[in-house]
Amino acid sequence: MLTLPNILTLSRIVAVPLLALLLWWPNWTAGYAAAFALYCVLGVTDYLDGYLARAQGTVSKLGIFLDPIADKVMVAAVILLLVAVRAIEGVHVIAALVILLREIAVSGLREFLAGLQVSVPVSMLAKWKTTLQIVALGALILAGALPGVAWIGTVGLAALWLAAVLTLVTGYDYLRVGLRHME
Repeated sequence: MLTLPNILTLSRIVAVPLLALLLWWPNWTAGYAAAFALYCVLGVTDYLDGYLARAQGTVSKLGIFLDPIADKVMVAAVILLLVAVRAIEGVHVIAALVILLREIAVSGLREFLAGLQVSVPVSMLAKWKTTLQIVALGALILAGALPGVAWIGTVGLAALWLAAVLTLVTGYDYLRVGLRHME
């Protein structure tokens, strides 16, 4: 069912290779500026697809399936590229790793629970976690576009750590629910 919300969700997935290409060269400030603009558009579509689906009454199974995948693909790709180009380095790689590992673990847990026909709805805290991840990575991309403005990178790294903490909290919440069904 290709509704406008689903097309917006798919556009996020399809745009990730272009985003990756723009982030590939760490000293290409114009590329990072374009990446930041694209990333902002993708972030807006993340909000807009869900809003439109609910407002138009076109919430679909495809959309419910694709939306978290689109978020995870975008976040994981940006994290991997920012680590590769050393925009995230040193101890900050731990925060990035926590985010990636939680996303993989929760995806596996959701798949396992789906086999048991147990649905685990996304919590409001998990939505805030995703928002904070998107803001943190956006700030780190913007820092690459504006290398002379050091505080942007500092804000991005601080937000990345906050996102990592929320990632652990929400991951624990999902694990706690999942463990009830593993006995």
